[in-house]
Amino acid sequence: MAELTFRTAGESHGPGIYTLIDGLPQGLELDIEFIDAELRRRQGGYGRGGRQRIETDRAECLSGVRLGHATGSPVLVCVRNKDSRLDDLERTPPVHRPRPGHADLAGSVKWLTTDCRETLERASARETAARVTAGAMARCLLREFGIEVFGFVRGALDAVSDVSPDPDNWQALRELRDGSEVYVPDPEVDERMKAAIRQAKIDKDTVGGLVEVHVFGCPIGLGSCMNWDQKLDSRIAGAVMGIQAFKAVEIGLGRDCAFRTGSGVHDPIGFDESLKSGASMGFKRSSNNAGGLEGGMTNGMPVVVRGTMKPISTLLRGLPSVDLNTKEPEHSQYERSDVSAISAASVVMENVVAFEIARAFRDKFSGDSMIEVRAQYEAFMSHARRLPLEPTTTSADDRDEDQDEH
Repeated sequence: MAELTFRTAGESHGPGIYTLIDGLPQGLELDIEFIDAELRRRQGGYGRGGRQRIETDRAECLSGVRLGHATGSPVLVCVRNKDSRLDDLERTPPVHRPRPGHADLAGSVKWLTTDCRETLERASARETAARVTAGAMARCLLREFGIEVFGFVRGALDAVSDVSPDPDNWQALRELRDGSEVYVPDPEVDERMKAAIRQAKIDKDTVGGLVEVHVFGCPIGLGSCMNWDQKLDSRIAGAVMGIQAFKAVEIGLGRDCAFRTGSGVHDPIGFDESLKSGASMGFKRSSNNAGGLEGGMTNGMPVVVRGTMKPISTLLRGLPSVDLNTKEPEHSQYERSDVSAISAASVVMENVVAFEIARAFRDKFSGDSMIEVRAQYEAFMSHARRLPLEPTTTSADDRDEDQDEH
């Protein structure tokens, strides 16, 4: 059984963006319509640039899928680029004036060139189409076991919503989110955010924002406390910080833990027999400051993650920079970009969090096929709900019989 992993390849203006996913169990039904819908959501949102009017992203499975299900071999997916012009020097000329806040300068020095083009083509957020593809495929696995992932924009600048998803009725917020041009499930904040983005466009500036993701239905025990690199919160934090332009990540109460004592942070534990059939296995909490993760493992409460995206580094008016060839002062070079991509970022974050949850799920419930994975899951849940388990005992007569056989 292969560990659930993925790698990406491709440049912003190359032939396509590619995802290689390993570890999807044989027999997993892949909902291509859902995957394509996530790719379309990544392209949407208020404040996006002209590139999104050119592309029509869809997942093209090149290997590992037969008749709509995973075969157990690595899955290779391509999202084609219509705006493919990487070798056209007239339309994609060299870039010698790096943008503050972008990978341009660091990458050019790292690879010993004064042309930022080769760095920026790979560092571009266009690559996140691959990560949305991987996450959406992983969600096909999670949904088989009642695990759902919901991400949304909480706000930007001084327009921040205080909505709180209800684990029993979070779908109502999803409807509000899907009706919002900035993917925030709060009509009043929606209008204020759009006004801020419109003003930024007038000012030739950019806007970032705050994204939040909730995961419902995780059984207790995904992740591990045994090794630092197996802690689920560590993996999630790394995945979120790996998204282009993200500068901070919090789980649960996050940084506010610093301003409370322990009694105001830790979530009291209770038990309700009527909840025993659910993912919490009967355990309940009066709060969720831990964000569903304790000791690097899921604790039965919803997993709650927040990520902060900085404003996009490509400003129409440019920023002070230098020419890498002459070292003379210049304004940074403009590359076609968005005023705000926080809506798209929320889709990316939703799917990278989903992938890490699925990765931990596969670590816990291995198997080459869905039949084996489901059997392991059901056996674990059955044992966990019967705790404390009866100790396995062997009688003296049984031991004597075993000795006689040997």
